[in-house]
Amino acid sequence: MTTAQAQELDVQPTPLALLLLGREADPRSERGVECPGDLPSPSDPDLVARARAAKEKLGDKVFVLGHHYQRDEVIQFADVTGDSFKLARDAAARPEAEYIVFCGVHFMAESADILTSDDQKVVLPDLAAGCSMADMATAEQVAECWDVLTEAGVAEQVVPVSYMNSSADIKAFTGKHGGTICTSSNAERALNWAFEQGEKVLFLPDQHLGRNTAVRDLGMSPEDCVVYNPHKPNGGLTAGQLRDAKMILWRGHCSVHGRFSLESVEDVRARIPGVNVLVHPECRHEVVAAADHVGSTEYIIKALEAAPAGSKWAIGTELNLVRRLANRFAPEGKEIVFLDRTVCFCSTMNRIDLPHLVWALESLAEGTLVNRIEVDKETEAFAKLALERMLALP
Repeated sequence: MTTAQAQELDVQPTPLALLLLGREADPRSERGVECPGDLPSPSDPDLVARARAAKEKLGDKVFVLGHHYQRDEVIQFADVTGDSFKLARDAAARPEAEYIVFCGVHFMAESADILTSDDQKVVLPDLAAGCSMADMATAEQVAECWDVLTEAGVAEQVVPVSYMNSSADIKAFTGKHGGTICTSSNAERALNWAFEQGEKVLFLPDQHLGRNTAVRDLGMSPEDCVVYNPHKPNGGLTAGQLRDAKMILWRGHCSVHGRFSLESVEDVRARIPGVNVLVHPECRHEVVAAADHVGSTEYIIKALEAAPAGSKWAIGTELNLVRRLANRFAPEGKEIVFLDRTVCFCSTMNRIDLPHLVWALESLAEGTLVNRIEVDKETEAFAKLALERMLALP
């Protein structure tokens, strides 16, 4: 659509559209693209040795966390690996580590800062490593949503439940409004708790995890769920729809897991007879309904560890993890393939590469603190309240 056509239709291009068209710039999205000093060349043959030397020099002062979706070149330097919440808790359990280098994305580093002591400093090797899902819910949008719920006369009945994959601001909103955080492993428990506190749930920011948990685990009907679209007036919903709904799902999704389709499942079953389809609950509802097994990244790993030799698996999650698991279990005769024919990495997670890790470690070894992630005290207090409610779930 041309600018003239947009004017005729009274359509105003959004900031995101202008950014994609190359006509605007978002300085926040470019954080960390240029690092102070020289970023090592990705072709430097000494990168591995440099990373080892810097990590050895730092000793116990540094603790490196590696999310499951990270590249192998980065994972090799992780002291622990896991999903976002496990890693944040691991960091909190290492109070002697002055520096927590989080090889993940921005919201994960925020969670680590919230859970660690004031003396510990959380570092994200590339500040541009964000999360598209977390970015789909801003504090301003969620505050406006709450106003819509208030005007519809339902806010007092609503308990917010926010997925761990959300910003510190959203976690703080959740804590301030009596809600809790959940992971993909405990979403069912979190929703059961929420429905004991109120009649409705506002689930942020992943609509698919919310819908799958409500319908698949709690036995609700898809009609019990409505989707709040922050880009439409009143979320695109009427007051009647909000009053009738049990689950108010935020219109957000994971860019990786959202790519899997029912056709992906049907195709892999046709290609590999006897295959077990195992997917993450961030996938679309029709994909989850067609799968044999559904679970978090930790669940996926444990399921493959327990799988019999010679079994065949198609995994619907990020490719770095799938490829790592395929290589790990190949000697046991387990055939593990990516669910979709289209290769799909998490592009923002992959911003944490070896040059950025080397730069961060060498900077710290030289006494220069870089790319610190620090959550302000008020946000931290309310976000921690929501996280503590999750930890207290039965």
